[in-house]
Amino acid sequence: MPEVAYLKDLVIVFGAAVAVVTLLRRANFPSIAGFILTGALVGPAGLGLINDAHHVEVLAEVGVVLLLFGIGLELSLDRLRRLWKAILLGGGLQVALTGACTTGLAMWFGLAPGPALFLGCIVAVSSTAIVLRALSTSGELEAPHGRLAVGILVFQDLCVVPMMLAVPYLAGKGGAIGDIGVTVGTALIILVGVLLAAHRLVPRLLAFVARTRERELFILSVFLVCFGTAWALSLAGISLALGAFLAGLVVAGSEFRHQAMSEVIPAREVLASLFFVSVGMLLNVADIGAHLLATVGLLCVILVGKFAIILGTALLLRLPLRVGILSAATLCQIGEFSFVLLNAASGTDLLPAALAHNLLMAIVLSMLLTPPAIAFGPRLIGGAAYVPWLNRLLGAEPPGIDMPEPPSGHVIVAGYGLTGQRVCRAVRGMGLTYVAVDRNPDKVRAAHAAGDRAVLGDVAQQEVLEELGCRQARLVVVNINDTKAAESAVRTVRATAPHVAVIARAPYEMDKDMLQSAGAAEVITAEATASEAIVATCLTALRTTQPPA
Repeated sequence: MPEVAYLKDLVIVFGAAVAVVTLLRRANFPSIAGFILTGALVGPAGLGLINDAHHVEVLAEVGVVLLLFGIGLELSLDRLRRLWKAILLGGGLQVALTGACTTGLAMWFGLAPGPALFLGCIVAVSSTAIVLRALSTSGELEAPHGRLAVGILVFQDLCVVPMMLAVPYLAGKGGAIGDIGVTVGTALIILVGVLLAAHRLVPRLLAFVARTRERELFILSVFLVCFGTAWALSLAGISLALGAFLAGLVVAGSEFRHQAMSEVIPAREVLASLFFVSVGMLLNVADIGAHLLATVGLLCVILVGKFAIILGTALLLRLPLRVGILSAATLCQIGEFSFVLLNAASGTDLLPAALAHNLLMAIVLSMLLTPPAIAFGPRLIGGAAYVPWLNRLLGAEPPGIDMPEPPSGHVIVAGYGLTGQRVCRAVRGMGLTYVAVDRNPDKVRAAHAAGDRAVLGDVAQQEVLEELGCRQARLVVVNINDTKAAESAVRTVRATAPHVAVIARAPYEMDKDMLQSAGAAEVITAEATASEAIVATCLTALRTTQPPA
């Protein structure tokens, strides 16, 4: 029975995924990498436990639709409107520069202009599914590098439609070039029409359904909006994933955003994992071994080239070096829409067979390496602080500048946010020596403008603490918004200077034990401070107001 075969494949995939991801998580590997390796293990090119990958691919496409719908729910149209600079300028620069550089390099290696330009289109796109999932999981969608990454991804996804339409012309089998403009114009009209209709109808539909107080009916309505909008936009040639993302933006603008998100998340997490498994099934370890040099060489050129282009794009937009490095590490892979482009070119012989095969392997490997690349980004930032010409370019001082020789009895303030500024002001008022250290060059420049001594550096690195004279310091104040980064900084301070007092700040009470176990003598939580202020304000209001008669 076909149904039984379908169910058997799902059982194999889920069982293998649970085992592989659990083992890899113990070694601190991200779950996405575990899902991709699961696909490589159970797929036709691995152990052959699943011979027909089509069963998984169908559900995987549904998972991508739900994944992008959920991301749209988290962003909303209002937030996306604030990203216009990242979308138009950041996305436009990245796609144009990546496409031009790839095309030029391919033609230098002997590829014809049409195939070279098609290769540039493939390399220009990044993985919307992997990047948005990683940013959402880490809570960095609203971080500066998260906003730039989202803006670039939105522009890339919008470019997929004209890229697909251009495939026959690049292969020399198209009609008049004006047909592309007509088709793109029609697609834009349909896109605007569907979004306007959805913006007016969706809130009314959800409000009508919500009044019935039937949870099952509300869930069905959310899925109807998700898949209905995606299907309607697919008629204009827009990908299902992008259509679902736009549907999520529409729902996010309504009062039903949080309820819709809570209903979608369980199904989204399960089915989205199947997408990453289906990507892994494309990975053939034997083929990589047979073409190791060509595949690895192509992979290195892609990763390094895109990293440099995205970093350059961020610097052209006058964004801090930290934002550029994190954005480049996040987007340097090739994304899932490249498979759509390759499929659109099947049968046209647009790319040589050997190049297409090696490119496919390089794409999957680049997606597999994305989580480690994102995790490695902060280390690159710390290392950049020691490059003299970068510090001159950014107008920030490297660690150790403008410090007493030798520094002693001073206060180190890690993080020059609002709290860090007030700490510096208080310490200066006591007549004590202090230095602020931050990874953001803009904050370092702001400190200099305010008359505070500040340097560029990462306190999670022992070399930085050595330069700052941590062993002779009187106090270290860790004032970093990212709890994981704060924990790493506290551990590094404690390893460098075991006897120095450390005060740390954390957002929530549940983070307190983690920072104390890392070595902080005192941990001040924003949650406790806010609750104390609210209680005090309430008591004051109760003492000064009279009860109603």
